[in-house]
Amino acid sequence: MTEKLSALKAEVEKELDELSDDLIDLGKRIFDNPELKFEEYRAMEWLTEKLEEEGFSVERGVGGMDTAFIGRCPKGGDGPTVAFLSEYDALPGLGHACGHNLIAAIGLGAGLGLCSVMDRLDGQLMVIGTPAEEGGGGKVNLIDAGVFDEVDVAMMVHPSDRTLVGRGSLGVQELKFDFYGEAAHASSQPEEGINALDAVIATFNNVNALREHIKESSRIHGIITDGGEKPNIVPEHASAYFYVRAAEPEDLEELLEKVKNCARAGSLATGTELEIDEEGHGYQPMHPNPVLADLVKENFEALGEEVEDYEGGMGSTDMGDVSQKVPAVHPYVRIANEDTPGHSKAFAEASNSDMGYTAMLVAAKAIAMAGVDVLGDEENYRRIVETFREG
Repeated sequence: MTEKLSALKAEVEKELDELSDDLIDLGKRIFDNPELKFEEYRAMEWLTEKLEEEGFSVERGVGGMDTAFIGRCPKGGDGPTVAFLSEYDALPGLGHACGHNLIAAIGLGAGLGLCSVMDRLDGQLMVIGTPAEEGGGGKVNLIDAGVFDEVDVAMMVHPSDRTLVGRGSLGVQELKFDFYGEAAHASSQPEEGINALDAVIATFNNVNALREHIKESSRIHGIITDGGEKPNIVPEHASAYFYVRAAEPEDLEELLEKVKNCARAGSLATGTELEIDEEGHGYQPMHPNPVLADLVKENFEALGEEVEDYEGGMGSTDMGDVSQKVPAVHPYVRIANEDTPGHSKAFAEASNSDMGYTAMLVAAKAIAMAGVDVLGDEENYRRIVETFREG
């Protein structure tokens, strides 16, 4: 690393140290005012107001979503565009039990930190507000609207119980099955009925038989959303709701068809009619970029953060779709004791803790410094793009 890049990174660190109180305050305000997907009006306003205060030009309501935004640093050159992404939606009933209040501040902080040195880098900088990660697919909407056509490299950091850089994500698609039968008195005339609940139960049994024959990283999990009204009425309608996940796009497509066949078999066996709905949210798996990941890892470690190797289960995120579009990285930063599960009350508490806000600042510094590496070294950027194109 050249003396110039080292000096620029030191300036980024200093800028973020000076902004730390503002970023912590923002994280706390978003935590105290949780907003569900597509309803994050206060969070969006607080983020964009700070960007404008720091000289960014801001466009609100992008991608057809009221709570999405783009902030553009006023300084820069003709080189590639780096984007830092902020999420800020909460979970129903649990608030910020996924730490999106911290993700919001990390993206903002990284943008403000890198913008402070953009007059000496060749490129452009954007901060993109991405609503509705929790089941709404805000980033997918932004991709479809062409927002990421402007982006060359995308970065964000997610809270976790470990600091990880190379961890990927699973692709996911939701499936909804509706079975239609015939109602009848379950005791006096059961032979006149066609039991839609039996079709749902058969579907679950078929899925359970399928589990032995799927890849280790794949996942199928579902719930019954309608099982009838009363025990003495043969259910004329029943429904089930599944998430199907896999590590590769082609594996996801194959597994989806198998799960649909499980429902078709349940329908055939029971004589019910079946409707399949797969129009709900679906996310692509992460397309890893080892070159970009190594740059982020080096900066985490330079800040004193221990980056772990990790083998284990993965969730899903619409950042996977971004990574299929442009080179991207989605590392994790430790905010809680090991084995604290995400989407839990304990993780929500960690998202509003001193440990959480300390990690937030480290993460903002790490990706802002990686931005210096991308925009300040043409060879780094060339290798990132080459790796992305090689697949």
